[in-house]
Amino acid sequence: MPTAVPRIPLVHGPTPIVRMAALDALVGCRVHVKRDDMTGGAEAGNKLRKLEYFLADAQANAATTLVTCGALQSNHARATALVAARFGLRSLLLLRCTEGPTDPWTDADDLPAVGNVALARLVGARIRKISASDYRQRTALLLESSQEIDRNGGRGYVIPEGGSNGLGSLGYVRAAEEIAWQVRHGAVDAKRFAEIVVACGSGGTVAGLALGAARTDVYQRVRAALVCDDARYFEGVVRRIVQESRAWDDTLGDVVAPVLYDESSRGPRYGEMDPGQKDFLVDVARNTGLILDPVYTGKALYALRLARERRDLGPKDDVLFLHTGGLPGFLATAANLPLGGVR
Repeated sequence: MPTAVPRIPLVHGPTPIVRMAALDALVGCRVHVKRDDMTGGAEAGNKLRKLEYFLADAQANAATTLVTCGALQSNHARATALVAARFGLRSLLLLRCTEGPTDPWTDADDLPAVGNVALARLVGARIRKISASDYRQRTALLLESSQEIDRNGGRGYVIPEGGSNGLGSLGYVRAAEEIAWQVRHGAVDAKRFAEIVVACGSGGTVAGLALGAARTDVYQRVRAALVCDDARYFEGVVRRIVQESRAWDDTLGDVVAPVLYDESSRGPRYGEMDPGQKDFLVDVARNTGLILDPVYTGKALYALRLARERRDLGPKDDVLFLHTGGLPGFLATAANLPLGGVR
């Protein structure tokens, strides 16, 4: 594991890998679920693995406030706020809003306290609403917000969208080695996976898994189920993050696992599902008890089902599905799902 780069342990791990026969039937192959929705408590999800590295670096730089951004119901922003509170730090969250007035320089107190926003506000995070046009300039806006904190006597520490840069992705290099350890010690009913499937919204988790796979050889490729943007965009993003990770950890080699950028389950737009995807999410919950969210994990597992329908995978192939969390976001948007009656 990349021990040379400092990290502060946050993850309750190793997170389990489980099989569900009913899930095999719904998807069409042998599905193993890596339960990274169980990395912690209210802060759980894939972002916690990245935050282990960011927190160590923030403390090394004497930071007083973690500054980050995301969509209104950002899992990453919520996890950042909770981790900051746990370690005596403040947090400033710039959240993209599609309705109502926005102001990147004024704290907002009028957001509905639901889902991730409720948890972030509960632990005292400062939240500012930014527009879609502001969000396109998020790198500069994060830096300017951090500098504002510095001018007021604190010290800001910027964490990029989704925790996705070379430092954060080391969390999933480490996760890949955790998976390999579980395979070697018989904690998994498989010796090797045809692929690992994960939602891709900012690229950091995918980059870490691609680097980690080359070290461990327990899965042949990474299927990145895109929830926004397109394959060409993410190819560039992941390539950049991989290069940044190597700059942080010089033990990472030149080889990365193949990444398949899968646009098939992206849906109408970011954060929205089509009717078939919604029905699938409900079917998974009612047949397995596994709760997926409509932004990330629901679309990722649906991408795997579509891959089976296209015969990209065989019925006996072992596939690892990375459950990245997202329950608070699900609770904020559940009214949009067909939850009416028992079928």
